[in-house]
Amino acid sequence: MNLPPLIVAMPLLAAILLAVFTKVLRPRVADVVAIAAALGVSVMCGFLYRQSLSSPLVHWFGGWRPRGGVAVGISFVVDPAGAGLAVLVSVLMLAALVYSARYFEKVGTLYHTLMLVFLGAMCGFCLTGDLFNLFVFFELMGAAAYALCGYKTEEPGPLQGALNFAVVNTVGAFLVLDGLALLYARTGALNLAQIAQAVGDQRPDGLLITAFVLLAAGFLVKAAAVPFHFWLADAHAVAPTPVCILFSGVMVELGLYAVVRLYWVIFSAPFAGHGEALRALLITAGLLTALLGAVMCFLQRHIKRLLAFSTVSHVGIMLIGFGLLDREALAGLIVYVAGHALVKSSLFLGAGLLLHRFGSVDELKLHGRARRVPLLAGVFVLGAFGLAGLPTFGTFLGEALMSEAAEHHDYAWLSWCSMLAAALTGAAVLRMTARVFFGWGAAPDEAARPPTTEDEQRETRNDHTRLPLVMVVPTVLLAVTGLFSGLTPGAAGAAHLAAERLHDRPAYIARVLDDQPVPPPAPATTPALTTPLLHGLASAAAALILACLALFRPRLRLPGTVRGVAELRQVHSGHIGDYVAWLTLGVAVFGVSCAVLLR
Repeated sequence: MNLPPLIVAMPLLAAILLAVFTKVLRPRVADVVAIAAALGVSVMCGFLYRQSLSSPLVHWFGGWRPRGGVAVGISFVVDPAGAGLAVLVSVLMLAALVYSARYFEKVGTLYHTLMLVFLGAMCGFCLTGDLFNLFVFFELMGAAAYALCGYKTEEPGPLQGALNFAVVNTVGAFLVLDGLALLYARTGALNLAQIAQAVGDQRPDGLLITAFVLLAAGFLVKAAAVPFHFWLADAHAVAPTPVCILFSGVMVELGLYAVVRLYWVIFSAPFAGHGEALRALLITAGLLTALLGAVMCFLQRHIKRLLAFSTVSHVGIMLIGFGLLDREALAGLIVYVAGHALVKSSLFLGAGLLLHRFGSVDELKLHGRARRVPLLAGVFVLGAFGLAGLPTFGTFLGEALMSEAAEHHDYAWLSWCSMLAAALTGAAVLRMTARVFFGWGAAPDEAARPPTTEDEQRETRNDHTRLPLVMVVPTVLLAVTGLFSGLTPGAAGAAHLAAERLHDRPAYIARVLDDQPVPPPAPATTPALTTPLLHGLASAAAALILACLALFRPRLRLPGTVRGVAELRQVHSGHIGDYVAWLTLGVAVFGVSCAVLLR
C-alpha cells in the first residue's frame, strides 16, 4: 500500500516542479498545477480515511518492519483521527488555492511552491508514527508558514508578523527537540509505539516528567495556548488572506493534535495515577486561553486580528476538551476542530472579500460601506453564530460531547465558561457585521481615532467593483458546510471511533509493532442534547445581546474594565523580547506545576 507516502510526495514533487520551472511557467499554469495537486491529495486522503475506519493502516518505508518488537524503520500510522485531519487540511488547501487563483493578480510561482510544501508537511505530520518525523514535518510546515506570512515583503507589518511568528515558534521547536532527545535517551527509540512500550506504565520519574513538559509546552506554543499565544494575532492578521484560513483553520489545531497524540500514546499510562491533577492543570490552561482570547477578540477593530484572537479563544475550548482526559471529550474535540475550521475559514475568506472590495479591514472605517453585498453579510452572520455554537454547527455538537464528559468528571460548570467565551467571540463578529453591512452604531468619531494596528493594503489589483466568483464560491461553500456540519449523519459516531482509536494505547502498540488486529470499537453513546441545545441557543442569544450593547451602549462599562483593557493591550506589545519572556515564564510555571502534581 503506497497511498500514505504518495499523499506527502505528490505536493512536494509538484512544489519542486514549480520551483525548477519558475522562470518559464505562467502564473495560471502554476495555479492549475497547484490546484490539481491539492485536489489529488484531497481525493487520496478521502480514500485513506475510509480504509482506516476498519483498522489503522501501518506503512513501513522500505519494508523495514519491526523484528522482535524493535522498530528500526520509519512508519506512517493512519488512524481515523490522523486521516480525518489530513482530509481537512487538503480540503482547506484546495479552497485557499482556488480562492487565490483570482486573489493575487501578479503572484509568482513561489507562492504556489510554498503552499504545496505547506500541504505536504501538514499531511506528513498527520500521518507519521515517528516522533522525530513529527518534529521534522512541523518544522517544514513552519518554514513554509513563516515565508508565506511575510510574503508581502514590501510592507513592514507582514515582515514584523513573520519575524514574531518565526522566533517564538523556533523557541517552541527547541523545547520539542529537547523533550524528544530526553525520550530517546531513555528508550533508544523514536517510533511512537516503541517509545510507549519502553516507557510502560511505571510511575513517572523526573526525566519522563521533564520530557512531557518540554514536548507539551513546545507544541502548545505552536497551538497558541496562553501564555504562548502572543505571536498568533501578529502573524494571522498580516498574512495573505488565503493563507490565514490554513493558519487559523488547521495549523494551530495541529499543535494541539501533537499534544493529544503524544499524551495518549506515550504518557497516558505512566500518568494514569495523576489524572485528576493533570486534568485540573490542563483545564486551567484551557480556561485562561478561552477567556483571554475572547476578551481580546471583542476589543479589536481590525477584522483579521479580531478573527485571530477568536482562534486563540477557541483553541482554549479545544484545550479544555483535551484536558478532560476522557474518550467522550476527545470525540467532542474532534468534531469541534472540524466545525471550527469550516466556520473560521469562511470568515477569513469573507474578510479577504471585504479587503478586495473596499480596501480596508478596519471595522470603523468600513462603517455602513458594505450595505450592497448582502451575501457577504450572510456569511459573517453564519460565521458569528457558528463561533457562538448555535445548534446545527459542528461547534455545537462538539461542545455538547465535551460538556457531557465534563459533567461526568464533576466539571459541569465548564460548559458555562465555554459558552461565555464562545458568546464573546460571536458577539465581536456580529457587532462588526452590523456596523460594516448595516451601518448600525456610532462610527465617525471612533473612526477618526488612530487604530491600534495599521490597516491593510489591498492584495488584489483586478476590478474592485464586484466580487469575483472564484473568491465567492469557496467562501459560501465553507460557510454553508459549517452551518450543517453538526447535522452530518454519522458525525458523532465517526468521532467516537476516531477517539477510541486515538485513546486505546495497548491496541496502538500491538497494531504497530506486532501487526495485531485492533479490537472492535465500543458502541458509541448518544449525547443528551436537551441541555446543550439550551446552552447553544443561550450562547447565540448572549452573542446578539452583547453585540447590541457594544453598538448602542458603547459607554456601558464595568468598573475597572478601562484600566484592565489598557493593561491587556499593553501586554500584547508586538515586541519579540516580551513574547519570549512570557513564553519562558509559561514554561517555568507549567514545569513546576507538573513537577509538583505528577510526582
